Amino acid sequence: MKTYLLGFLVMFLFFNAAGQTPAATVPDFQFYKADGKAFNRSQITSNRKSLFVFFDATCSHCQKTMLQLSKRYAELDKLNIYLVSLDQHVTMNDFMSHYGKNLIGKKNVLLLEDRDHVFIPLFQPSKYPSLFLYSPKNTLLFNTSGDTQIPELFVAVKK
Repeated sequence: MKTYLLGFLVMFLFFNAAGQTPAATVPDFQFYKADGKAFNRSQITSNRKSLFVFFDATCSHCQKTMLQLSKRYAELDKLNIYLVSLDQHVTMNDFMSHYGKNLIGKKNVLLLEDRDHVFIPLFQPSKYPSLFLYSPKNTLLFNTSGDTQIPELFVAVKK
């Protein structure tokens, strides 16, 4: 009986997570910059596409993804890039110094802390890392989770 119950619970959680639909438009959010000031949807530069990257500093797939984004920054320099994590800024800065060196100090890149834990319920990522590319009008153009579809992201950026 316990085996059936456990199996049912695992199937329920799997189908529930797999059924999440990513946010079709940029949701109303509030994240925090390194200086502690809030950053929200109204502050997005509206004449550019926006890339939201949800990551965890200890995630190996996030590390691979950030390395690829950093190496190909020249293809992303016309985007707003918002790097969002539940980690504290100290941890994110260390992560970036190892995996996102070319992104550090860029005017279009903002490192944001999700200290209120709102990214997951608002954007509906399925796993780490999750990337969401939105149009200048804040509609979803592309999203992916994991590190295997990064080439497709760069195709979507060029469109």
